[in-house]
Amino acid sequence: MGLERIAQTREGNSQAVDPGASVAEEERGRILVSLMYITEKSSLIVGIIRCAHLAAMDSNGYSDPFVKIVLRPDMGKKSKYKTSVKKKTLNPEFNEEFSYEVPLDQLAKKTLEISVWDYDLGMSNDFIGGVGLGINAKGERLKHWFECLKNKGKKVEYWHTLTQQGAPSSD
Repeated sequence: MGLERIAQTREGNSQAVDPGASVAEEERGRILVSLMYITEKSSLIVGIIRCAHLAAMDSNGYSDPFVKIVLRPDMGKKSKYKTSVKKKTLNPEFNEEFSYEVPLDQLAKKTLEISVWDYDLGMSNDFIGGVGLGINAKGERLKHWFECLKNKGKKVEYWHTLTQQGAPSSD
């Protein structure tokens, strides 16, 4: 990706939606996530629905994306989940749900880390982008978390922009 293009886009785009977000961050892609808290089961249901416009990580111009989610502070193995890998696509449909048993009063102190990876056979997977939802998040990410806590039993869906920030270590 040429640096000239980024500089031009920055200067030419005077009405930036978020002046803090760089153009490079915007190009990581987006993810549609649903959150629902079920009081009867004390469970947070996280739905990884789909991604759009992911960054191409493979030489063929595509990626083999999958999503990892972790609820922090870490609760051991029960806090980590992965979706299936979708081959050769920048717009994968996952439609997968994961459940965390966590009391509502504890949920307010938790952070849900969502990261999108490109699966590579025999090599380490490439980090495409990520997003963190929770009490320490800002803007739409914080709003999504609050909507989930406020509307118990209802599925709340939001699109989130993936950023390069907080790239976790591949495991």
